[in-house]
Amino acid sequence: MKLLVVDDSSTMRRIIKNTLSRLNYNDVIEGEHGLEAWEYLDKNADIDMLITDWNMPEMNGLELVKKVRADARFSDMPIIMVTTEGGKTEVITALKAGVNNYIVKPFTPQVLKEKLQAVIGEG
Repeated sequence: MKLLVVDDSSTMRRIIKNTLSRLNYNDVIEGEHGLEAWEYLDKNADIDMLITDWNMPEMNGLELVKKVRADARFSDMPIIMVTTEGGKTEVITALKAGVNNYIVKPFTPQVLKEKLQAVIGEG
């Protein structure tokens, strides 16, 4: 399974990547913002799951989710949003945009594991 992790914080990308690695997900591509992630996706439709932050420069995570969902190639791709935006309104907005699951920062590796399993139907 190939995952795309998008966050403007290199530290957060490393934390997510290390957690994924411990869960035996080692095929991980990183993006610094939504525009970079979209450019990668548009050229390489080989990503199986998207994990994205909300607040990023260039193109935020919500815009990225909407763009991904509008493209038939990615209509079924699981998307998890990992963000500091923990309000009920934000969660509903993200879910309506097409996010499959939602994680509020800070989070534990166990939370990421559970959300991943819920989205991909394992465990």
